[in-house]
Amino acid sequence: MLFLQENPQGIIFKVFVQPKSSKNTIAGLYGDALKIKLTAPPIDGAANKMCIKFLAKCLKVPKTSLEIISGHTSRTKYVLYKQKHNNKDRREDVERFKKEFEQLLNAKKQLDNLS
Repeated sequence: MLFLQENPQGIIFKVFVQPKSSKNTIAGLYGDALKIKLTAPPIDGAANKMCIKFLAKCLKVPKTSLEIISGHTSRTKYVLYKQKHNNKDRREDVERFKKEFEQLLNAKKQLDNLS
């Protein structure tokens, strides 16, 4: 199950990045982290920048709302989705995030089944 944690600033989730891949893609779960393959090399923060850009596209949120808060030089990273909502909206965002992640993982499974 994917690591998701609420905190006063927003939602924290865990990702595992595999840099220098042939394409940018969601590769499924890696333990409790979302595994992401990225084409960028792990040099000068290129993979971190691409990670934020790719996640923003997949989750349909602005890049500025995502921030790597831990793991800048590691493959395992904790990403914060910044929120400025009240508690009711925040709970809705958590549920929306869970659904988005489920859809991403289900799409990955469906592609694997076609292969």
